[in-house]
Amino acid sequence: MTQERKTPGGGATLTILERPLTPRSLIASLLLGMRPPRMPAARLVEWCGLFGVAEGTARVALSRMLDRGELLARDGVYELAGRLRGRLPAQEWSLAPRVTTWDGDWLLSVVEPGARTAAERAALRDAMRRLRLVELRDGVWCRPDNLPRAAAPADAWEIADAQCAWWRGRPGADALAEVVERFGAEAWAGRARALTDRLRSSTAALDPADGPTIADAFTVGAAALAHVRADPLLPAELCGRTWPGGALRDEYSAYRSAFADAVRDWFRAR
Repeated sequence: MTQERKTPGGGATLTILERPLTPRSLIASLLLGMRPPRMPAARLVEWCGLFGVAEGTARVALSRMLDRGELLARDGVYELAGRLRGRLPAQEWSLAPRVTTWDGDWLLSVVEPGARTAAERAALRDAMRRLRLVELRDGVWCRPDNLPRAAAPADAWEIADAQCAWWRGRPGADALAEVVERFGAEAWAGRARALTDRLRSSTAALDPADGPTIADAFTVGAAALAHVRADPLLPAELCGRTWPGGALRDEYSAYRSAFADAVRDWFRAR
Protein backbone atom coordinates (compact mmCIF):
# COMPACT_ATOMS: atom_id res chain seq x y z
CA MET A 1 0.00 0.00 0.00
CA THR A 2 1.25 3.48 -0.81
CA GLN A 3 0.08 7.02 -0.30
CA GLU A 4 0.08 8.98 -3.52
CA ARG A 5 -0.68 12.54 -4.62
CA LYS A 6 -0.68 14.27 -7.97
CA THR A 7 2.22 16.64 -8.33
CA PRO A 8 1.39 20.35 -8.86
CA GLY A 9 0.07 21.03 -12.34
CA GLY A 10 -1.48 17.59 -12.65
CA GLY A 11 1.76 15.85 -13.55
CA ALA A 12 2.98 12.41 -12.56
CA THR A 13 1.77 10.87 -9.32
CA LEU A 14 4.08 11.46 -6.34
CA THR A 15 4.34 8.52 -3.98
CA ILE A 16 4.43 10.05 -0.51
CA LEU A 17 5.20 6.89 1.46
CA GLU A 18 5.99 3.44 0.15
CA ARG A 19 4.33 1.88 3.21
CA PRO A 20 1.62 3.20 5.53
CA LEU A 21 2.78 4.52 8.88
CA THR A 22 2.53 1.88 11.62
CA PRO A 23 1.52 2.79 15.18
CA ARG A 24 5.20 2.54 16.16
CA SER A 25 6.16 4.90 13.31
CA LEU A 26 3.43 7.37 14.27
CA ILE A 27 4.65 7.45 17.86
CA ALA A 28 8.36 7.55 17.05
CA SER A 29 8.03 10.18 14.32
CA LEU A 30 5.94 12.47 16.53
CA LEU A 31 8.35 12.20 19.46
CA LEU A 32 11.39 12.69 17.22
CA GLY A 33 9.95 16.08 16.37
CA MET A 34 9.29 17.07 20.01
CA ARG A 35 11.69 18.99 22.25
CA PRO A 36 12.08 17.21 24.64
CA PRO A 37 10.94 13.95 22.99
CA ARG A 38 8.27 12.99 25.51
CA MET A 39 4.47 13.02 25.77
CA PRO A 40 1.74 11.58 28.02
CA ALA A 41 0.49 8.15 26.98
CA ALA A 42 -3.08 9.40 26.58
CA ARG A 43 -1.99 11.98 24.02
CA LEU A 44 0.05 9.45 22.08
CA VAL A 45 -2.98 7.16 21.93
CA GLU A 46 -5.11 10.10 20.82
CA TRP A 47 -2.53 10.95 18.18
CA CYS A 48 -2.62 7.43 16.75
CA GLY A 49 -6.40 7.66 16.66
CA LEU A 50 -6.15 10.55 14.22
CA PHE A 51 -4.75 8.01 11.75
CA GLY A 52 -7.43 5.41 12.41
CA VAL A 53 -5.44 3.35 14.94
CA ALA A 54 -7.61 1.83 17.65
CA GLU A 55 -6.78 2.67 21.27
CA GLY A 56 -5.92 -0.93 22.11
CA THR A 57 -3.56 -1.19 19.14
CA ALA A 58 -1.81 2.04 20.10
CA ARG A 59 -1.35 0.87 23.69
CA VAL A 60 0.10 -2.43 22.50
CA ALA A 61 2.59 -0.50 20.34
CA LEU A 62 3.59 1.61 23.36
CA SER A 63 4.08 -1.52 25.45
CA ARG A 64 6.22 -3.21 22.81
CA MET A 65 8.36 -0.10 22.33
CA LEU A 66 8.84 0.01 26.10
CA ASP A 67 9.89 -3.66 26.15
CA ARG A 68 12.41 -3.03 23.34
CA GLY A 69 13.97 -0.12 25.17
CA GLU A 70 12.76 2.40 22.59
CA LEU A 71 10.72 4.26 25.21
CA LEU A 72 11.00 5.03 28.90
CA ALA A 73 7.87 5.57 31.00
CA ARG A 74 7.38 7.56 34.17
CA ASP A 75 4.13 8.73 35.71
CA GLY A 76 2.22 8.03 32.50
CA VAL A 77 4.67 9.97 30.31
CA TYR A 78 6.63 8.23 27.57
CA GLU A 79 10.02 9.43 26.35
CA LEU A 80 12.20 8.26 23.48
CA ALA A 81 15.14 6.08 24.49
CA GLY A 82 17.70 3.70 23.06
CA ARG A 83 18.39 3.56 19.36
CA LEU A 84 15.43 5.81 18.51
CA ARG A 85 16.77 8.52 20.83
CA GLY A 86 20.18 7.98 19.27
CA ARG A 87 18.81 9.06 15.89
CA LEU A 88 18.28 12.63 17.04
CA PRO A 89 21.83 14.05 16.62
CA ALA A 90 22.24 12.67 13.09
CA GLN A 91 18.69 13.73 12.19
CA GLU A 92 19.35 17.29 13.30
CA TRP A 93 22.68 17.28 11.49
CA SER A 94 20.99 16.19 8.27
CA LEU A 95 18.64 19.17 8.50
CA ALA A 96 21.57 21.59 8.76
CA PRO A 97 24.54 19.69 7.30
CA ARG A 98 28.04 21.00 7.65
CA VAL A 99 30.10 19.20 5.06
CA THR A 100 33.87 19.42 4.94
CA THR A 101 35.88 20.82 2.06
CA TRP A 102 36.37 18.08 -0.52
CA ASP A 103 39.89 17.56 -1.83
CA GLY A 104 38.97 14.85 -4.33
CA ASP A 105 39.57 11.88 -2.03
CA TRP A 106 37.03 9.07 -1.68
CA LEU A 107 36.39 7.03 1.46
CA LEU A 108 36.52 3.28 0.85
CA SER A 109 35.15 0.68 3.23
CA VAL A 110 36.33 -2.89 2.63
CA VAL A 111 34.72 -5.81 4.46
CA GLU A 112 37.24 -7.77 6.51
CA PRO A 113 37.73 -11.44 5.51
CA GLY A 114 35.97 -14.10 7.51
CA ALA A 115 32.54 -15.61 7.97
CA ARG A 116 29.62 -13.31 8.82
CA THR A 117 26.08 -14.21 9.75
CA ALA A 118 23.10 -13.13 7.67
CA ALA A 119 22.14 -10.74 10.47
CA GLU A 120 25.60 -9.14 10.44
CA ARG A 121 25.49 -8.70 6.66
CA ALA A 122 22.02 -7.13 6.85
CA ALA A 123 23.13 -4.82 9.66
CA LEU A 124 26.11 -3.70 7.60
CA ARG A 125 23.99 -2.88 4.57
CA ASP A 126 21.69 -0.78 6.74
CA ALA A 127 24.67 0.94 8.37
CA MET A 128 26.20 1.78 4.99
CA ARG A 129 22.91 3.29 3.88
CA ARG A 130 22.90 5.51 6.94
CA LEU A 131 26.55 6.40 6.34
CA ARG A 132 25.59 7.43 2.79
CA LEU A 133 27.98 4.97 1.15
CA VAL A 134 27.17 3.01 -2.00
CA GLU A 135 28.40 -0.45 -2.93
CA LEU A 136 31.13 -0.37 -5.55
CA ARG A 137 31.33 -4.14 -5.73
CA ASP A 138 30.70 -6.99 -3.31
CA GLY A 139 32.28 -6.05 0.01
CA VAL A 140 33.53 -2.63 -1.12
CA TRP A 141 31.64 0.58 -0.31
CA CYS A 142 32.55 4.16 -1.09
CA ARG A 143 31.62 7.85 -1.12
CA PRO A 144 33.39 11.20 -1.51
CA ASP A 145 35.26 11.96 1.70
CA ASN A 146 33.39 15.18 2.56
CA LEU A 147 31.29 14.22 5.61
CA PRO A 148 32.17 14.24 9.33
CA ARG A 149 31.30 11.30 11.56
CA ALA A 150 28.43 13.37 13.01
CA ALA A 151 26.60 12.92 9.69
CA ALA A 152 25.47 9.42 10.77
CA PRO A 153 24.32 7.80 14.03
CA ALA A 154 27.04 6.39 16.27
CA ASP A 155 25.62 2.87 16.04
CA ALA A 156 26.01 2.90 12.23
CA TRP A 157 29.70 3.69 12.62
CA GLU A 158 30.09 0.99 15.26
CA ILE A 159 28.63 -1.66 12.94
CA ALA A 160 30.76 -0.55 9.99
CA ASP A 161 33.95 -0.25 12.04
CA ALA A 162 33.43 -3.74 13.46
CA GLN A 163 33.18 -5.37 10.02
CA CYS A 164 35.30 -3.21 7.72
CA ALA A 165 38.68 -1.60 7.17
CA TRP A 166 38.82 1.99 5.89
CA TRP A 167 40.89 3.40 3.05
CA ARG A 168 41.11 6.56 1.00
CA GLY A 169 41.69 6.78 -2.73
CA ARG A 170 40.58 8.34 -5.99
CA PRO A 171 38.77 6.62 -8.89
CA GLY A 172 40.22 6.99 -12.34
CA ALA A 173 38.61 9.57 -14.62
CA ASP A 174 37.02 6.84 -16.75
CA ALA A 175 35.32 5.27 -13.70
CA LEU A 176 34.22 8.44 -11.90
CA ALA A 177 30.93 8.94 -13.76
CA GLU A 178 29.88 5.31 -13.20
CA VAL A 179 30.63 5.54 -9.48
CA VAL A 180 28.71 8.82 -9.08
CA GLU A 181 25.71 7.34 -10.92
CA ARG A 182 25.36 4.71 -8.17
CA PHE A 183 24.21 7.43 -5.76
CA GLY A 184 21.03 8.01 -7.78
CA ALA A 185 21.45 11.76 -7.46
CA GLU A 186 19.15 12.63 -10.36
CA ALA A 187 16.26 10.59 -8.94
CA TRP A 188 16.86 12.02 -5.46
CA ALA A 189 16.78 15.57 -6.81
CA GLY A 190 13.55 15.01 -8.74
CA ARG A 191 11.75 13.64 -5.71
CA ALA A 192 13.16 16.42 -3.53
CA ARG A 193 11.64 19.08 -5.79
CA ALA A 194 8.26 17.33 -5.81
CA LEU A 195 8.27 16.90 -2.02
CA THR A 196 9.22 20.56 -1.55
CA ASP A 197 6.11 21.62 -3.48
CA ARG A 198 3.90 19.11 -1.69
CA LEU A 199 5.20 20.08 1.74
CA ARG A 200 4.62 23.76 1.02
CA SER A 201 0.98 23.16 0.10
CA SER A 202 0.37 20.85 3.08
CA THR A 203 1.87 23.40 5.47
CA ALA A 204 -0.28 26.18 4.03
CA ALA A 205 -3.40 24.04 4.50
CA LEU A 206 -2.73 23.23 8.18
CA ASP A 207 -5.80 23.85 10.34
CA PRO A 208 -5.75 22.89 14.06
CA ALA A 209 -9.53 22.46 13.91
CA ASP A 210 -9.26 19.98 11.05
CA GLY A 211 -7.50 16.75 11.95
CA PRO A 212 -7.15 15.50 8.35
CA THR A 213 -4.98 18.48 7.38
CA ILE A 214 -2.70 17.72 10.33
CA ALA A 215 -2.53 14.03 9.38
CA ASP A 216 -1.77 14.92 5.76
CA ALA A 217 0.97 17.37 6.73
CA PHE A 218 2.48 14.86 9.15
CA THR A 219 2.63 12.19 6.47
CA VAL A 220 4.25 14.52 3.94
CA GLY A 221 6.62 15.83 6.61
CA ALA A 222 7.68 12.30 7.52
CA ALA A 223 8.39 11.56 3.86
CA ALA A 224 10.34 14.82 3.47
CA LEU A 225 12.46 14.11 6.55
CA ALA A 226 13.23 10.59 5.38
CA HIS A 227 14.27 12.01 2.01
CA VAL A 228 16.48 14.63 3.61
CA ARG A 229 18.20 11.93 5.61
CA ALA A 230 18.81 10.02 2.36
CA ASP A 231 20.46 13.02 0.68
CA PRO A 232 23.78 11.67 -0.67
CA LEU A 233 25.36 15.07 0.05
CA LEU A 234 27.75 14.82 -2.85
CA PRO A 235 30.24 17.65 -3.38
CA ALA A 236 29.05 20.37 -5.75
CA GLU A 237 31.76 19.26 -8.17
CA LEU A 238 29.83 16.00 -8.64
CA CYS A 239 26.16 17.02 -8.39
CA GLY A 240 26.16 20.63 -9.58
CA ARG A 241 25.44 23.84 -7.68
CA THR A 242 21.65 23.83 -8.15
CA TRP A 243 21.11 20.89 -5.80
CA PRO A 244 17.54 21.03 -4.35
CA GLY A 245 18.51 19.77 -0.90
CA GLY A 246 18.68 23.27 0.56
CA ALA A 247 15.21 24.20 -0.68
CA LEU A 248 13.70 21.02 0.81
CA ARG A 249 15.40 21.68 4.15
CA ASP A 250 14.15 25.28 4.20
CA GLU A 251 10.60 24.13 3.48
CA TYR A 252 10.86 21.46 6.16
CA SER A 253 12.00 24.05 8.70
CA ALA A 254 8.93 26.19 7.95
CA TYR A 255 6.72 23.09 8.12
CA ARG A 256 8.15 21.94 11.45
CA SER A 257 7.41 25.26 13.13
CA ALA A 258 3.87 25.50 11.72
CA PHE A 259 3.16 21.84 12.45
CA ALA A 260 4.28 22.11 16.09
CA ASP A 261 1.89 25.03 16.60
CA ALA A 262 -0.99 23.23 14.89
CA VAL A 263 -0.51 20.02 16.89
CA ARG A 264 -0.30 21.92 20.17
CA ASP A 265 -3.53 23.72 19.38
CA TRP A 266 -5.17 20.50 18.23
CA PHE A 267 -4.36 18.77 21.53
CA ARG A 268 -5.61 21.77 23.52
CA ALA A 269 -8.94 21.63 21.72
CA ARG A 270 -9.51 17.96 22.48
